[in-house]
Amino acid sequence: MTRDRMRALRYPTEDIDRVSRLVELHLRFHTYGMGWTDSAVRRYVRDAGDLLDQLNELTRADCTTRNAARAQALSRRMDELEARIAELKQQEQLAAIRPDLDGTAVMSHLGIPPGPLVGRALAYLLELRLEEGPHSAEEAKRLLDQWWEGQPESRSR
Repeated sequence: MTRDRMRALRYPTEDIDRVSRLVELHLRFHTYGMGWTDSAVRRYVRDAGDLLDQLNELTRADCTTRNAARAQALSRRMDELEARIAELKQQEQLAAIRPDLDGTAVMSHLGIPPGPLVGRALAYLLELRLEEGPHSAEEAKRLLDQWWEGQPESRSR
């Protein structure tokens, strides 16, 4: 709906993309009270990308209520989320998260050519990184080997 309205009002495409992404992500915060793991916080930051500060500002602005106690609780939760983001950024330089191995290392280790399989392997390694934090190259290769054993392509090689 955001895209349609903004197109009708003739906003620039870049503005439409940014605002639509903010609208898409801004309600995620409401599940924070259920308890987010560090990996959930990492995903929130990764998905927001360069819109993180604007997303947090929009989320704060959207947490409106006449109930003063509820408003304070929402504000405290947002403060807590922002503090966790800052702590994780310090620990991991969150904005630069990449898989623990690059595509060349994956191809070399598994003995596979460039292609979609390399992308799937990198996506798997990125998920591990988001879930568990950084791994050494040796550990990443061990985990990659476990993943590879479960792939149909591994049996045909």
